[in-house]
Amino acid sequence: MATLLGEDSLSLSNELDLLAFGQRLRHLRKARGFTLSELGERVGRAPSQLSLMENGKREPKLSLLKALADALGVPVEEMLRRQAPNRRAQLEIALEEAQRDPIYASLGLPHLKVSARVPNDVLEHVLGLYQELRRRAAKGTATPEEARVANAELRRRMRERDNYFPEIERQAAAALEAVGYRGGALSQSTVLALVTHFGYTLHTVQDLPRTVRSLTDQRNRRIYLKREQLGMHTPRTILLQALGHLALGHAKPRDFADFLRQRVEANYFAAAVLVPETSAVPYLLEAKSERSLSVEDLRDVFAVSYEMAAHRFTNLATHHLGLRCHFVRNDAGGIIYKAYENDGILLPADEQGAIEGQRMCLQWSGRQVFTSPDRFSLYYQYSDTPTGTYWCVAHVDPSRERDFAITLGVPYKESRWFRGRETTNRTKSNCPTGECCRRPPKELAERWEGYVWPSARANSHVLAALPPGSFPGVDEADVYGFLERHAADQWPPTSGRRPVAADQWPPTSSRRPVAADQWPPTSGRRPVAADQWPPAGSRRPVAAAWGPTGRRPARSYGGRGLDGGRSSLGNLDVLDKPYGVDVRNGTRGRARAA
Repeated sequence: MATLLGEDSLSLSNELDLLAFGQRLRHLRKARGFTLSELGERVGRAPSQLSLMENGKREPKLSLLKALADALGVPVEEMLRRQAPNRRAQLEIALEEAQRDPIYASLGLPHLKVSARVPNDVLEHVLGLYQELRRRAAKGTATPEEARVANAELRRRMRERDNYFPEIERQAAAALEAVGYRGGALSQSTVLALVTHFGYTLHTVQDLPRTVRSLTDQRNRRIYLKREQLGMHTPRTILLQALGHLALGHAKPRDFADFLRQRVEANYFAAAVLVPETSAVPYLLEAKSERSLSVEDLRDVFAVSYEMAAHRFTNLATHHLGLRCHFVRNDAGGIIYKAYENDGILLPADEQGAIEGQRMCLQWSGRQVFTSPDRFSLYYQYSDTPTGTYWCVAHVDPSRERDFAITLGVPYKESRWFRGRETTNRTKSNCPTGECCRRPPKELAERWEGYVWPSARANSHVLAALPPGSFPGVDEADVYGFLERHAADQWPPTSGRRPVAADQWPPTSSRRPVAADQWPPTSGRRPVAADQWPPAGSRRPVAAAWGPTGRRPARSYGGRGLDGGRSSLGNLDVLDKPYGVDVRNGTRGRARAA
């Protein structure tokens, strides 16, 4: 928290939802018996400013946040909690969000301002009607069968090509070369330079439609992003995925299979930019020669998530290292969400060959890691299966919703190249073809069969129809309304005027724009190169030969300090204003949601 409060220029928009913050501020103020005027006197602010904050229409600077916490007698952490303080506040937040939905707005009703006299059951009735309205508007166009068949076919193609796509590797390498990338973890200035290279500007907003991760305005050449992490996808990753659609020339998806292919290709592009082939392959070859291959090291050197590092390893392992492998992402119950294999391991699958939603064997490392005494440390294991013995490393990757295990495995003979091969953990699995953990032992079945009636936890998503549209799940009315709101601040307007040259933008500015490697313009010191991060005043940079005991030396700073903390390279923390030079303004096009 000391770091958070030490930067007064940072805003709260990347820390909490403003509506939830406003409700919590109002709750604490009333609990202390303060009026807006009384609290305003204590923190040196006008009551009208505090009222805007309580209504979620203004974000406080961090200095004001600390002053409010002191005046209300609570720690700053209490004010930063994302949860609504009580049921009433939860209902009011939900109603405010509902009224912003274009589906609700299409009713033509006046804005409902909730006063203290409106009882909770009235709010619950209004929200119930809104949810039913949304349900009826979301008509499906297909069953999940289409999605499973398309995903199985895509996974088959990935296996045939050993999950290596040279055409996407070339596109990523060309983009990096164009912005002067020289090696190591991708710096923030390089990411921003890539945005400019593709002729776009970046804008971070708080009202991004809830059904998208990013939004590309092809008319005004803007990319909109919300500063939040979605699973393994940091804002930096989501931004690069949006650029991937542009770099690969994707058109509007023809069907769900085409949509899925484009999404996988954009994800591949983002990984190829964050972990470039030209830098990663020599690193991995050297690690293999030292018999010290490690997904953890790849993660640290290139400042990416563990899941992305494991994914990227599968891209390069067979083509460059001559290693066949498998990758699985599953939850604590063993349900598989994502998988890839070209090493002969048999994954559970349905009649269409889809593995998503299938349950992994209890004896596999992806299940065993959850029973490990230290579930968040790396877990190594040998597994004897009907198709051979495999060495695996599993890691639990925590997220907001639930914890997932990420497993990378190779056949037994390839384990000699990896760190952790000396493990003594070993299990035997007969799944998915034989008796193992899917059926209870015979004596237990005889004792309990006919005497059990479980109440199953419904997996309603399995029965849900696919959402309609070229981009399944995206609320087009919400997207178009968002673009219309934000197009109002576009300058110059898209009126057919000739775009201004890079050295003329902005036309009313007295300051020349800066090149990508000169940012920020107000800084008194030169920007640092990728291998010089972090700059003076934060943490001491990691020397080239540094490496914790028992770990391979890192060749460049990879986004983690000596204490294992994540650096700002991975989350674009400072992107709260549009960056880059828009030299192609006025070009018309469509909007793309990712």
